[in-house]
Amino acid sequence: MDIFVLYMASKATTNQQLQCYHCGENCISGKIHLEEKVFCCEGCKMVYLVINQNGLCDYYDLNEKPGISQRITVRKDKFAFLDDKNIQAKLVSFRDEKQTHVTFYLPQMHCSSCLYLLENLYRLDKGIITSKVNFTRKEVDIVFLNALTSLRKTAELLATIGYEPHISLNDLEATRPGINKSMVYQLGVAGFCFGNIMLMSFPEYLGIDASEEGLRGIFRWANFTLALPVLLYSSLPFYTSSWKSLKHKFLNIDAPIALAIIITFIRSAYEVLSGTGGGYFDSMSGIVFFMLAGRILQDKTYRQLSFERDYTSYFPVAVSVLKDDKEQTVILPEIKAGDTLLIHHEELVPADGILVRGKAFIDYSFVTGESLPVLKEVGEIVYAGGKQTEGNIEILVVKEVAQSYLTKLWNRDEFKKQEETKSVSFVHLLSRYFTYIVFAIAAATAIYWQIHDAGRIWPAVTSVFIIACPCALLLSNTFTNGNILSILGRHHFYLRSAQTIEDIANADHIVFDKTGTLTSGREQDIVYEGEPLASEQEQKIAVLASYSSHPLSKGLARYIGIIHDRQVDGFKEMTGEGIEGFVEDDWIKIGSKEYVTGERNGEEGTSVFISINGKQLGHYRFYNHYRESVPGLVQELKKNYRFSVISGDNASEKDNLKKILGEKTTLLFHQKPEDKLDYIKSLQQKGKKVMMIGDGLNDAGALKQSNIGIAVAEQTNNFTPASDAIIEAKQLTRLARFIQLCRANKNIVMASFVLSIVYNVIGLFFAVRGNLAPLIAAILMPASSLSILVITFGSSSLQARLMKL
Repeated sequence: MDIFVLYMASKATTNQQLQCYHCGENCISGKIHLEEKVFCCEGCKMVYLVINQNGLCDYYDLNEKPGISQRITVRKDKFAFLDDKNIQAKLVSFRDEKQTHVTFYLPQMHCSSCLYLLENLYRLDKGIITSKVNFTRKEVDIVFLNALTSLRKTAELLATIGYEPHISLNDLEATRPGINKSMVYQLGVAGFCFGNIMLMSFPEYLGIDASEEGLRGIFRWANFTLALPVLLYSSLPFYTSSWKSLKHKFLNIDAPIALAIIITFIRSAYEVLSGTGGGYFDSMSGIVFFMLAGRILQDKTYRQLSFERDYTSYFPVAVSVLKDDKEQTVILPEIKAGDTLLIHHEELVPADGILVRGKAFIDYSFVTGESLPVLKEVGEIVYAGGKQTEGNIEILVVKEVAQSYLTKLWNRDEFKKQEETKSVSFVHLLSRYFTYIVFAIAAATAIYWQIHDAGRIWPAVTSVFIIACPCALLLSNTFTNGNILSILGRHHFYLRSAQTIEDIANADHIVFDKTGTLTSGREQDIVYEGEPLASEQEQKIAVLASYSSHPLSKGLARYIGIIHDRQVDGFKEMTGEGIEGFVEDDWIKIGSKEYVTGERNGEEGTSVFISINGKQLGHYRFYNHYRESVPGLVQELKKNYRFSVISGDNASEKDNLKKILGEKTTLLFHQKPEDKLDYIKSLQQKGKKVMMIGDGLNDAGALKQSNIGIAVAEQTNNFTPASDAIIEAKQLTRLARFIQLCRANKNIVMASFVLSIVYNVIGLFFAVRGNLAPLIAAILMPASSLSILVITFGSSSLQARLMKL
């Protein structure tokens, strides 16, 4: 035997678990090695060879064991569909005769080692010119020479080194929205004009000699000219928003702001044209600039995330079809009823069909919420959305992709939240009353001056609208929202929009999905029940279990932990039933109760039974592994919320859920997607503001129907159903604090609004008298805006710090 293997085996017997040099996963033995480096599988060893042969081993120096496990290797023809020119045209961003530009999404990207390797792709393939990584979006932009490589070869290279590109059907049907640059341009124009208008207004503020009267006239006309782009271009978002709201017979905050902008310009233009003054162009352009800045901050989006996903984001671009006994790659939209699909190990079933060859062991956890794979025999229907977990199968398509059960379920009207269910921000409601008060003050001012001095009606009334614009309310709201969105984003809690902050704060009932939300899909709790097992027997059971790809077998092997490898002979696996084989001198059977003992199992729950040399010794009972954060989170939330749990799984976890969530919690099991949606509706009909927290396609309808839908993801870049927010699973423990911060948002906005009213009262003192000087307006407007910025940023940041965020 190899001396190195003997050394590693002896090291293993001292209970020092061997770890893969590439990915850090535990190794069953030291048999797979190279240059005194041990690997968990041949895939990891191959990746190391590629990296080493190209002089890129700094990849391993930057971070310890930075790779991704390669136990599941990518088949050679998986990216054959990239040879299709129609698909290429939809994926590439630029192409000419010499080179092609393409962007790939790589969800495996996680550290500086990844960045180093991906930006050195040109050393692995001479056809690649450059590769630039956008780490936050987990994307790599690649430019390659058409004469030396191709799109398919580039994707295969990435897969070879452990960064298989994620290309979904959605990538062909829609493009990721780019950044809306129009408002950025509008902000730039407003900023330029505001700065120059302020500069040329100083003579107006400080006074000017009679001998320089001509120069003052030039400055006034220059300010008039600079104010035109602000009025006609930079203010467009406020005009558009206010017009839409008025068409729907609703007065939002943008309507009085748009009115104030127009009145301010008209009043200022009148003064310039009549030669009676310089107007308030500086105040107008300054307010537009600050309001646009706040809106851009508030409307910041996370381009690496999508809050509007459907089944196309989950499905692959193409699948293998058998025609004349030959395997061909066909894109999903071209699949027809009657086609025979070859579904490989760990691949998704894209269409409803009949199983015609092989044993299907389908994982529907993401679609139905069932925690364990479902066994399907030849002749049974297999529905789209499940993942085949053991070997290859063949399926005869009975319904096209667009007609499958999953697609029809997704496209149901009930799964689409109606516009009328959208909530309205308290800021719009508050601004409505504020506007009524401003109109009342303007009317009273007009009546007063009509009686005492009719010539002062115009300057007094217009001054009221100029000084009492609700821009302070908008500024406080947008800047507070923007800062809170940024704080939450830094902690991997991403909100669709600023309105989501208010919706979270208003929720009073929380509905949890179980599988993948309260529980972790990657881990399980295992308890042995039966005759005591010797450590030697446990090791033999673990070794046999490691030979199976069944999730329960893999979980059992991980739970026991293999110290060193043993000889297995006569290994036999019955898909979905169990495995057996000789481990050294013992004949061991592992599987269902019926497979091991011949008796049917009438209990709910999941157990793996064990027999050694024909004697049934006991069974390992599998329980859902609840996230460590759940008990603490529940204790924090139960003070203010009622709970419900709706699950597509069985009721085996009912007692555990009662212990964690309390006896008053509503628990519903065996729930179909439409059942979950109907339950959310029933709560809303009782007046509840519902927050739904889920993770799978089976939660999609409930997430959309709820007042606030939060999707849980192990990584925020992974697939998540359409939702209002996305939270990384590790951050669930902080959800109570996130909600508290969202609640603080309203108090901060109200406090800053009260301060702005003080400025308005001071300004109105001058306005109603009809003698609002440009200097006073120039002082009050920026002072109000800047103080609000300081208060909103300072208060929201302080609140987050107090919550340890």
